[in-house]
Amino acid sequence: MTAPFRSPRPARRRAARPVTRRRPPGTRWGLRIGAVVSVLLLAASGVGHAVVTGVESGIGRVDAFKGMSNRPGGGDGLNFLVVGTDGRDRLTAAEKQKYHLGGAPCHCTDTLMLVHLSADRDRASVISLPRDSYAEVPAHTDAVTGRRRAEHPIKLNAAYAEGGPSLTVRTVEHMTGVHIDHYLEVDFTSFMRSVDAVGGVEICTVRPLRDSFTGLDLPVGKSRLNGGQALQYVRSRHVDGSADLGRIQRQQRFLAALIHKITSSGVLMNPIRFRDVADTMLRSVRADSGFGANDLVDLGQAMRGFTPSSSEFTSVPLGDVAQPVPGVGSTVRWDPVQAPKLFRAIREDQPITVPRDRDEPRARVVDIPPGQVQVRVDNGSDRTGLAATVAEELRASGFATTGVPGNAAHGKVPRTVIVYDPRWDRSARSLAAALPGTELRPAAGRGPVMQVTVGRSQGAVQRVRAEEPPQKPGRISAITGDEAVCP
Repeated sequence: MTAPFRSPRPARRRAARPVTRRRPPGTRWGLRIGAVVSVLLLAASGVGHAVVTGVESGIGRVDAFKGMSNRPGGGDGLNFLVVGTDGRDRLTAAEKQKYHLGGAPCHCTDTLMLVHLSADRDRASVISLPRDSYAEVPAHTDAVTGRRRAEHPIKLNAAYAEGGPSLTVRTVEHMTGVHIDHYLEVDFTSFMRSVDAVGGVEICTVRPLRDSFTGLDLPVGKSRLNGGQALQYVRSRHVDGSADLGRIQRQQRFLAALIHKITSSGVLMNPIRFRDVADTMLRSVRADSGFGANDLVDLGQAMRGFTPSSSEFTSVPLGDVAQPVPGVGSTVRWDPVQAPKLFRAIREDQPITVPRDRDEPRARVVDIPPGQVQVRVDNGSDRTGLAATVAEELRASGFATTGVPGNAAHGKVPRTVIVYDPRWDRSARSLAAALPGTELRPAAGRGPVMQVTVGRSQGAVQRVRAEEPPQKPGRISAITGDEAVCP
């Protein structure tokens, strides 16, 4: 069998700041967040070699690159593969019960993350690799049976069970064509302790989030999560119909919020507090043998200005999200056109998001995606053409406008009014967010179309976006960290 994507010729290297790069010869989603932030924490802190060396000594080691050959060529920047296991041995019985962590751990991975730090250290790109992704593992020795296995198809998260970290790295490199420089692996305990060490993290949501499987129960608005609550948040798959993809998006928002908390709370400027936090984060981490103090110090000198806006988050663009494979089950297929484009951008050290103009206002997050909200606009003012202008701005924001704007049948109104069917109240609130100062008027029996009557005081339409941007086939959807945190 052939790999989904072949490794291209390495991109020409551009001049960049010198960074030590060591290349050895050869769970759960929330678990990985602690490891990623540990890397960024250490990199951004700029603390001395002695402090970093002390923290580094507590990291467990694993030979993730054992016996590897025919690897993709390296490009600019630095690439980390971050995975998680569901280890919970060091949690108390009370913690396991409170946060729904009972049962025996499977010591397996769930989804994985590919983290790219740009060559100039001013950008971090985080790409989620869905756990059910179709993969073809190279020939290897099974970690459980000890028998030699030929190349065969699996789900991506099964690579760890069959061949441990080394097979996981080989499989991801085989699929993406991206050279992995370092490997990080963490567990439940590390994640919970990391969040508690920074004093909790704030999360904002536009709808209540409840999951009986994890015990998650969050109201609308802003919530401060401790370590156990944060683990519930990033593990939950049953809060809506989006399952794993929705969970990935929530996990990305949490990672952005955690980075924001760390970079804005003074942790990086206090060597003593920094050491305590970093030590807690890395206590349960396993890393490859080449991940050392020299790498951390070099990165730290280049990343002191790292902020949430320096980070960008996405998931692999998907094609078929439920393709059955004999002997494997239902798998997720990556988009054969857009996925290679994404990984080429990583190899060439290019951003995956379009930089936003500094003067451009941040989009307000709404519950219902604008594309799902049907709108008709009429003019209730004496300003000629105002309704047409508002309709065009709503259309540009993604709302599904219908009809031709005209004059309102019931005359002039001082401010804009939205008349809506109470059955579509969530859509009405999302529309109202784009029209600040709007009056909402329920009217039973209207159906799904929102009627907007534009008042004389109406200003420009506010840009809005869905809390969880849809992962549409053939498209790369990404956000920056500052778009993911609470306003």
